[in-house]
Amino acid sequence: MAIDMQAALPDPLAAADTYAAALAGRSEEIERNRFLPQDLADLSARLGLHRLCIPAAHGGHEAHPMVLVEAVERLARIDGSAAWCVFIGSTSGMVAAFLAPDEAHAIFGDPMTIAAGVFAPRGTAMHAEEKGVSGYRVSGRWQWGSGSRNARWIMGGTLILGPDGKPEMAPQGLPQNRMMIFPAEQVTLHDTWDVSGLCGTGSTDFEVSDVFVPASRAVSLLGDRPLARPLYCFPTFGLLGIGIAGVALGLARGAIDELVGLAGGKTPQGSAKPLAARAKAQIDVSEAEALVRSARAWLKETIDAAWDAASRDGAITVEHRRDIRLATTHAVRAAARAVDLMYMLGGGSSVYRGSALQRHFRDVHVATQHMMVSEATFELTGRLFLGVPTNTAML
Repeated sequence: MAIDMQAALPDPLAAADTYAAALAGRSEEIERNRFLPQDLADLSARLGLHRLCIPAAHGGHEAHPMVLVEAVERLARIDGSAAWCVFIGSTSGMVAAFLAPDEAHAIFGDPMTIAAGVFAPRGTAMHAEEKGVSGYRVSGRWQWGSGSRNARWIMGGTLILGPDGKPEMAPQGLPQNRMMIFPAEQVTLHDTWDVSGLCGTGSTDFEVSDVFVPASRAVSLLGDRPLARPLYCFPTFGLLGIGIAGVALGLARGAIDELVGLAGGKTPQGSAKPLAARAKAQIDVSEAEALVRSARAWLKETIDAAWDAASRDGAITVEHRRDIRLATTHAVRAAARAVDLMYMLGGGSSVYRGSALQRHFRDVHVATQHMMVSEATFELTGRLFLGVPTNTAML
């Protein structure tokens, strides 16, 4: 069943500004809680911020990926954890494009739905039938379940096992895997999220044991065909990287703004001049601006090029996918460097819990650890630039 809620959704960037205003002053509470307080999660849902990647036919924005980048940037300036949860909820919503219309409506038709999930195939699934419905018996435990404590639906990647217990193979030459979609009440959450940064994302482990999942709620993000729309020409892993880049760039912008606000009134110990009058501060702020603006510009260039191709041709090329992954990884690293510069300039002021600089510093260095923006990206994309045979299924 298709629904049209597009007209009812707030403008996503105006919604991000509204949500950012609500986040102001609550970062300490969010960190202490270790996941988003439910009133904030509910507000993000009411504002439609989890519907950026859901098809318009199912009440979503089906937005250009740069809208996702800018929305999470605006949030990350204020609170990285809240921005991370919005990007996870948004990219999880793109699964709706792979589902049959009735199933997509059942899961994502409610505007208050928040979804979360882990693409990595940490679970196992075996073909089964229950009450005449074909599906899978699924067990597994997944790490990094960001936003799962606020979610109504939680997804986990699984390897599909044959009767002999060995993985079935997909046409791409990789083990067959499918994303299984579970109602939250079927999932056990483990309290494992005690970390240095992005503390309020609730990225805890989650587990299911011998749960039946109907085949209609098991999708292959590599093999199944999504809706033929420009957004769904973007690979799932590419959109995941785009969201991470948006968070990192927002953290960097927030750190620059914080330092600039501090610099006029701060005189470093042992100096007669305020920080803003020192050459070192002037140099480092300029470098940080160049890092963030140039990385963002290249990210936008690669996203726009892929969107234009998807709109024109109904597909994007391996070169587009390569450039997106490289630009997202570069953006995260450039953002981390910019935050480091601002943190160091802040001196002793940066280390206090009440300083946004220390929170941005911790948050961005957790973002850099995500596998989608790891150093391995450079090896993968470098092989393509050099013409070395490369398996691009996960690009």
